[in-house]
Amino acid sequence: MASEVDICNMALSRLGDQATVSSIDPPEGSPQAGHCAQWYPICRDLLLEMHTWSFATTRVALALLNSDWPSWRFTYAAPADCIKPWAVLPPDALNDYAVRFPTADVGFFPLPEDRVVGAGAAYVPQDFSVESADDGTTVIYTNQKNAILRYTKQVTDPTKFTPLFVDAFGWLLASYLAGPIIKGDAGAQAAQTAYQAFQGALSRATTSNANSRQNTPVQVVPWMARR
Repeated sequence: MASEVDICNMALSRLGDQATVSSIDPPEGSPQAGHCAQWYPICRDLLLEMHTWSFATTRVALALLNSDWPSWRFTYAAPADCIKPWAVLPPDALNDYAVRFPTADVGFFPLPEDRVVGAGAAYVPQDFSVESADDGTTVIYTNQKNAILRYTKQVTDPTKFTPLFVDAFGWLLASYLAGPIIKGDAGAQAAQTAYQAFQGALSRATTSNANSRQNTPVQVVPWMARR
């Protein structure tokens, strides 16, 4: 598994820099270590935000806050480690995309009133909005009672990263290090080249990650349920 130093040295080598760093927290004292300490956490969180990485995806029951905002029924506190929220779900959702039409004659469990939409259809995920409260904290507005949030969390332990994520991370970090290390027009060109390589690596990583999840939309109507 890669370490922070491994990823930094990978990025430096991709720029043709023969120097290596041995520590970025705290930085060891070299210019390369200082630049890596500056850009490593920024690039990590940027990359985490770009995709629903399986190693960084989690779910949590949201903490309800007091709010009288008229546009939404409920206000919840966003998790402190939330990088990117993806879906607000009912607590009893079978999966993220189910669509069910409950009727008494097929024995479906009764749904809460706030989950019934139109002609008895219940949809997940639910509408939500992420905003900033007056005190600067991040809040999540939704009409879902007892909401569950699926989100990308901030993962700081590099041993949790997948190999393809590390590969993409190395190229993204290289694109940020190019200017400070190489400087001038050559640095700008190196940054552009590294970022183009990053885009290819990101595509490979996200394609591979997509294979770690299969979730087929479900729609159940009365005539199907009787079969």
